[in-house]
Amino acid sequence: PPPSDSCNGIFLSYNYTGGHAIPPTDPTNQAYRFESTLTVLNNGRHELKSWRAFVGFQHQELLVSASNAVLADGSSFPAEVGNGTVLAGFPISDLKSAVETAGDRAQMEVRVGLVGTQFGVGAPDVPMPLNISLVNDGYSCLNATNEGNNVMHVCCIQDDLNSDSNNGVNDEFLARQEGDLVIMYDVIRAYTDNYWAQVSISIHNPLGRLDKWQLSFDWMREEFIYAMRGAYPYVVDTTDCIFGRQGQHYKEMDFSQVLNCERRPTIVDLPPTRANDSILGRIPFCCRNGTILPPLMDPSKSISSFNMQVYKMPPDLNRTELVPPQNWKIKGTMNPEYECGSPILVTPSQFPDPSGLPSATASIASWQVVCNITQSKQAVPRCCVSYSAFFNDSAIPCNTCACGCNSNPSQTCSATEPALLLRPDALLIPFENRTAEALSWADIKRRSVPNPLPCGDNCGVSINWHLLSDHKDGWTARITLFNWGDSSFEDWFAAVQLDKAVPGFEEVYTFNGSKLLGSNNTLFMQGRPGLNYLLAETDGAKPKKDPRVPGTQQSVISFKKKSTPGIEVAAGDGFPTKVLFNGEECALPTRLPSKAPMVSGRSSVFGFLTLALLLLMQ
Repeated sequence: PPPSDSCNGIFLSYNYTGGHAIPPTDPTNQAYRFESTLTVLNNGRHELKSWRAFVGFQHQELLVSASNAVLADGSSFPAEVGNGTVLAGFPISDLKSAVETAGDRAQMEVRVGLVGTQFGVGAPDVPMPLNISLVNDGYSCLNATNEGNNVMHVCCIQDDLNSDSNNGVNDEFLARQEGDLVIMYDVIRAYTDNYWAQVSISIHNPLGRLDKWQLSFDWMREEFIYAMRGAYPYVVDTTDCIFGRQGQHYKEMDFSQVLNCERRPTIVDLPPTRANDSILGRIPFCCRNGTILPPLMDPSKSISSFNMQVYKMPPDLNRTELVPPQNWKIKGTMNPEYECGSPILVTPSQFPDPSGLPSATASIASWQVVCNITQSKQAVPRCCVSYSAFFNDSAIPCNTCACGCNSNPSQTCSATEPALLLRPDALLIPFENRTAEALSWADIKRRSVPNPLPCGDNCGVSINWHLLSDHKDGWTARITLFNWGDSSFEDWFAAVQLDKAVPGFEEVYTFNGSKLLGSNNTLFMQGRPGLNYLLAETDGAKPKKDPRVPGTQQSVISFKKKSTPGIEVAAGDGFPTKVLFNGEECALPTRLPSKAPMVSGRSSVFGFLTLALLLLMQ
C-alpha cells in the first residue's frame, strides 16, 4: 500500500521529477533547473483550512513558479528560498476530509508543481529539501522519511483529535489571528462583474508604527481598480487593461476613468486636506498622510482605511465569485519591516449602520491578513545611537556606516575603521563638518588617526544617550534626539530597553514617558502636546559660514536604585541594549564609555554646557 494509507492525518510528499544544467556554464557553482511536486493530502477527520506547508530547500534555490500555491510570506515569484519557505494554498486553500466527501480525493488533495533554479547539485545527485512539514497550528509532524533518492514524505497528526476549533466539520471560517499589524479585506457590496472592498490597516504592537505607508498586493484573476475613496494608486496606469484582455472584454468602458490596471498596484494614503472630499474622501480613518500610530499613543490613530471598486474578469462574473488579492506587502519610511501572511477567510466583519440606527451591517465576505515585524539580515538601520558619560570627556559617535555606506569605489573614506571619538558638543555638527573637530580632539587626546578617515554613519536620525550622574540612591541619564533629514517627524516616539534599570525608573522630565505596558525592561517616550514635532534640519544662523543645525528634542530621565540592588550603572547597566525610533530599531555603538582619565573637569563641563546651550538655542 502507498505510504499515505498509514497516515490518519495530513500526508505531505515531495517528489523530485527532473532537472538539467542551464546557462551559463560555471564549474564552481553550476545552475540547474529543477521540477518537483509537493502533494498535501487530508486523511484526517476534519477539514484542513488554509493549508500551509514548509519545504526546507537548501541548495540556493530560486523558486520561479508554483501551481496551486503562493508564498506565505507575501513574496512574488521568482523568490530566493534557499533557507526554506512556506507555501500557502491558492486558489483552493481548504482541503476537505474523506468523511465529508465520501473519499473524493479531488477535494481532499492538492498537488503543487514547483519549478525553479538550484545551484551545485547535478546528476546523478538529487537536490532534495532538508525536510517538509505542515505548519498549520494544532498539528505535529513526525520525522520525514526518504523513499529512494527522489521522494520524501511525512505524516502530520492533529494535536487534539477531539477539538474542532478552526478545523471542525461545521466550521466555515478560521478564527481571527493576532499579529503586530492586521489588514482586513472586507467586501461590502457585490455585483455581477465588480465589487466594493473596504481595506483596513491596524497596528496592534505597542512599538509598531507606519509613516507614509505604501501597500501593495498581487491580483490573481486579472482584476483592476476602477475607483477609490480614502486612498489612491501610487501610479495611475491603465496600459495593461487597454492592451490586455480587460480591454477586449469591457469594450464599452471608458478606461480614462479607471485608476489602475497593474497586476501589482501600490496604494498610498491621502493627505488630510482630502478627508472631506466628496469624491475621494469621507471614509472613516482615512487621509492621514499614511501615518498609523501604535494604540498606546492614540487608539483613534492606530487604524487607516480606504474603499476601492474592483472589476473582475471571466470566468468570475458572478457576485459570489470573490477572490482576495495575494502577496501583501506594507512598508513605511522610517518604520519596522513587516512580513505578511496569506489572506484567510474569517467571519464577516460588522460595521456601524451608516444611517445611524443602533444596528450593525455585516460585510459580504472578509479576509484577514496578519503581518508581523521582522528583521531581515540584509536590513540596514535608518537611525543610530551615540554614547557619552559624565566620567569620560569623549563621546562615542554612531558606528561607521551604521545606516549603510556609499558603494562607490572612489570614496575617500574607510567603511571599516571605527568612528573617531568626539567632544560631546561636536555631536551637534553634521558629519561633513566634523572633520576638524574630530582631528583636533584626537590630537588633544594623543590618539592615532587612520588614513583614510572613517566614513560617516549616514543616518537620518541619531540619538545620544548620556549617563549624566550616578550616586548612592539613584542615577540620571539624558536622551537627545537629532533629526538630520529634510522632513519633520510628527507624533514621534522612542523606546529604550534597559535590561536591569527599568524597575527603578522614576521620571522623564521633558517628554511623556512611562514603562511599556507588559514589559519590565523598556521605557516608552513621546513628545508632550505642542512638543510632538522633531523638526527637520535647518540652515545655521549664517548659512554661508555656519553648518546646518539638526532638529532636536531632549530630556533627563531619573532612576532610583532601591528596586535594582546590585546595578552597575557605569559598568554598562546604565546604557540601553536596544533603542527604537518610531518603531525602527537603531544601530547601537559597539563599545561603551570607559572610566579613562579626562583632560580636565573644565573641559568636560565646557563640552556639556555647550551642548545644552546650543540645544536651548533651537
